Amino acid sequence: MSAKKILLTTDGLRELENELLELRETKRVEIAEKLKEAISYGDLSENAEYQEARDEQAHVELRISELEDLLKPGNYEIIDEEKKKKKNAVMIGSEVTIEHADDETTVSETFTIVGSQEASILDKKISNESPIGRAIIGKAINDTVKVKSPSGETVYTIVSLK
Repeated sequence: MSAKKILLTTDGLRELENELLELRETKRVEIAEKLKEAISYGDLSENAEYQEARDEQAHVELRISELEDLLKPGNYEIIDEEKKKKKNAVMIGSEVTIEHADDETTVSETFTIVGSQEASILDKKISNESPIGRAIIGKAINDTVKVKSPSGETVYTIVSLK
């Protein structure tokens, strides 16, 4: 793992710990059962179920190894929620609403800034390392930022911050 610490919220740490527990205690057992059943079919060289279970096992073991490495003391840093609340600027853990003009309408988006390990566009969590995340970190309400993307440059205004 690199010397750079991964930044996590308390919830993000809990989610990663739960994922690790699930993989160790449930997925490993499920895969062992699949392997046992596939082996019972005989001839492993042409056994698609066996190969599929082995591939799944490799994937799960790799993820377990990644999570164990990530969750070692010193490899991650918890975001200080109290410090965030005292500061009136965008930080990791902040919930931010931004607006930008899109043709003749104003588009508003709300998301939470998180470390790269927690980012999930479906959950409206963007990484502090993303172009928008990098641009708004440290900014305050009513600040504007320019973000370059392949489709051009967009100007965003921070309209609320929690």
